Amino acid sequence: MTSDIQLHQDILAELHWDPRLYECVNDIGVEARDGVIKLAGSVSTYVEKVALERAVERVAGVTHVVNDVTVSVPVRHERSDTQLTERITDALAWDVEVPKNVVTASVGEGWVTLAGGVEWQYQRDAAARVVRGMIGVRGVTNDIRVTTKPVSSDDVSRMIKEALERRADQTAARIIVDTADGVVTLTGSVRSFGERRAAEGAAWSAPGVTEVRDALAVVF
Repeated sequence: MTSDIQLHQDILAELHWDPRLYECVNDIGVEARDGVIKLAGSVSTYVEKVALERAVERVAGVTHVVNDVTVSVPVRHERSDTQLTERITDALAWDVEVPKNVVTASVGEGWVTLAGGVEWQYQRDAAARVVRGMIGVRGVTNDIRVTTKPVSSDDVSRMIKEALERRADQTAARIIVDTADGVVTLTGSVRSFGERRAAEGAAWSAPGVTEVRDALAVVF
């Protein structure tokens, strides 16, 4: 088990190592306690807030991240909600991974809410990716639903387990997959956030999956 002091030092080193965070890292507070990391402070873009969380997840010994960082958009980058809505609508229409005419965006004080329905999780993720990197965005709520044709729960569980064995090697033996009516629940343990994301991604890639409940524990 990594000590809180060592974990704090490792996280600061990782944040300073990431070139995307050069402009904001000195304004971020980090608290480490028993593997749980709390981030505080302010950044100028939503994409920096996401990058901070991803950087922390890469550090060995982290079991959970609480991201309380706020996005304070500089005056020169402020956009009206109407402007943001128009630009986001255009950007979604031009992205090859976002299905046409099924995703809508509403904006309130720079906070974007995505809605609609898609067939695959990667399409849902793509819509959020398009939005979070845009100037003036303060946050994103992704309410897009994944709707697909039903598939046998036994078949879904089997395909996910096979995918885990291909991608996660020995980790697959510690993951339990339960499927019911398109909802997949993952329990058990993994060794890192990277393995946890790999397991969740494998589950989302199975046909017929409409929701993934990730109850995996990160155990070192």
